[in-house]
Amino acid sequence: MDKPTRKRGRKPKHTPDPNPTPTPTPTTSTSSKRRRKTTKQTDNDGVIVTSPERRASRTIEQNGEEYDVAAVVGKVVPSMDAVVKVFCVHTEPNFSLPWQRKRQYSSSSSGFIIGGRRVLTNAHSVEHYTQVKVKKRGSDVKYLATVLAIGTECDIAMLTVSDDEFWEGVSPLEFGDLPALQDAVTVVGYPIGGDTISVTSGVVSRIEILSYIDAAINSGNSGGPAFNDKGECVGIAFQSLKHEDAENIGYVIPTPVITHFIRDYEKNGDYTGFPILGVEWQKMENPDLRMSMGMGNEHKGVRIKRIEPTAPESNVLSPSDIILSFDGVNVANDGTVPFRHGERIGFSYLVSQKYTGDKALVKVLRNSKIHEFNIKLATHKRLIPAHTGGKPPSYYIIAGFVFTAVSVPYLRSEYGKDYDFDAPVKLLDKHLHAMAETVDEQLVVVSQVLVADINIGYEEIVNTQVIAFNNKPVKNLKSLADMVESCTEEFLKFDLEYEQIVVLRTKMAKKATRDILLTHCIPSAMSDDLKS
Repeated sequence: MDKPTRKRGRKPKHTPDPNPTPTPTPTTSTSSKRRRKTTKQTDNDGVIVTSPERRASRTIEQNGEEYDVAAVVGKVVPSMDAVVKVFCVHTEPNFSLPWQRKRQYSSSSSGFIIGGRRVLTNAHSVEHYTQVKVKKRGSDVKYLATVLAIGTECDIAMLTVSDDEFWEGVSPLEFGDLPALQDAVTVVGYPIGGDTISVTSGVVSRIEILSYIDAAINSGNSGGPAFNDKGECVGIAFQSLKHEDAENIGYVIPTPVITHFIRDYEKNGDYTGFPILGVEWQKMENPDLRMSMGMGNEHKGVRIKRIEPTAPESNVLSPSDIILSFDGVNVANDGTVPFRHGERIGFSYLVSQKYTGDKALVKVLRNSKIHEFNIKLATHKRLIPAHTGGKPPSYYIIAGFVFTAVSVPYLRSEYGKDYDFDAPVKLLDKHLHAMAETVDEQLVVVSQVLVADINIGYEEIVNTQVIAFNNKPVKNLKSLADMVESCTEEFLKFDLEYEQIVVLRTKMAKKATRDILLTHCIPSAMSDDLKS
């Protein structure tokens, strides 16, 4: 097998992740009555809202539309003062050169005021922030804001402002229920290049479970509230869909997700995330398959294929168990459960309504007998995480070998937006299918080799997994760094993927490291998180 090679010459871009972390919550989709070119977007869990047409709030007219925009927006106008413009200066980590950061850049987006002197916006609007400011409608003053919590999976962030003047004369928005099909929805925000509010109207055309991706579209409008015709907030705008077969489709994060985020913060003082059941399952629609698993006509459910070793339920559930119900709600053979009148939704939605540490009653069929288990729910531990939670990347350097832990942002930095095609096959296989055996397990690779006399012959090793050091398995980056730093043996031996080995003389390697760091202006041989 050929050794993996680095794709060079690409500029890192903030692009959608084709393999996102799913946050199973209902999404609604809306379509407009006028076709209009849409902007680039991502794929998240949220209400889908169309973008027929934007107008400044002071010049809203029907203008030949088939629906009465003025009537829809009229009830929303009193709440528009709660919509704010968010300004952020970002400084992103450089995952390919983890000892430094990228050049800072600025962005603007929208947000809105809720109870408790708080502001909601999109997570991507303030991700990797160094400074955040907010400005009220009709004001020329920007107020410094503090970021209270960032939920990357659900793309929601919570801010606050310490200056009392900011909160004067503004009433917080009230939340409404998840809209039904054909309900009118109005999205309010500050689009690119504008300092006045923009209003976009449409109707809900679909409600479904989608997956979140940490990328934005339509800079400026992200983070704005979506209103129903009662003036209640029913979601947060965060993306639009661009596809050759569809136009004017937009996505809105719905109130169940927003409420979960807010309550999670209030309950834990931070965002802890959406829990998962920790299993991979298979549909049981084939009658022969059901019969072979001991399912009678009275049984419906899904078969467990694999269980996350780090999930609490790994001690009680087993492969080939049939999940019959979750918290008293029966699961169909296709994995769906009832959702409102005449609608069905994936049963993962029931899991997502729980909080980290909550318990759920799971009924399973095992060897033709029914068992019930009270299972504690936890968040997902991925071997290759979808994000780093805003933390800078970890790294360790010895004799020019740069070791790091693989994450989706790292793959995107190395191979661009098409990393799922261009990255080494073995890394992609682990990204898509491997499960972490322990909570602290990481996939450690030789990211690159900083060329020096001591590492002659090893220069072409790139993004290759480290299996063992001096015949001891490498669990994570810190364990590797600790083993190398404390090594008193004559040689340092690294066992790599593709049956490669790297051998260096211990004393010479440690001595050469100092000169290599100086040559490349690297302040330390390891990241701060590995020093403790």
